[in-house]
Amino acid sequence: MEDRSHKVLLALVMLFLFAVIVLQYVCPGTECQLLRLRAFSPAAAADPYRAEDETPARFVPRFNFSADDLLRRVDFNIKGDDLIVFLHIQKTGGTTFGRHLVRNIQLEQPCECRAGQKKCTCHRPGKRETWLFSRFSTGWSCGLHADWTELTNCVPSVVDSKKEVRLRPSR
Repeated sequence: MEDRSHKVLLALVMLFLFAVIVLQYVCPGTECQLLRLRAFSPAAAADPYRAEDETPARFVPRFNFSADDLLRRVDFNIKGDDLIVFLHIQKTGGTTFGRHLVRNIQLEQPCECRAGQKKCTCHRPGKRETWLFSRFSTGWSCGLHADWTELTNCVPSVVDSKKEVRLRPSR
């Protein structure tokens, strides 16, 4: 009987040691418990930019947009001459958003994407011209990862070269 109680005690001690080791991997040091307690305090929820040690914040968010700018409605006329130009900024989710533009937007005539191809066809209803200028619709027409300056110089010439002179819109 005494041998069995020693085995149970040994098993409990081993379980306790295993739990301590796992806790050290999941939550090293004492910071983890302190962060959990601070997450539920009202001060942490009030200002996400406040430093933990109460020193002045090094980052102060500034927005150059008014509430009206952020809430404005922009009408896009797919049947007219409107063109969406997608400027891809690296490491900001641009590839995912660019794919979303060609695959998921609900329009009168959405882009046609074929399996196995990266490029999709985004034509206007009843026309053979594109409404979207991005790497997923026109390819690398302005170069690999073109910036704002390259796009402002390149997009009009690429779009206009595909139209007859009389059909080119004034920009």
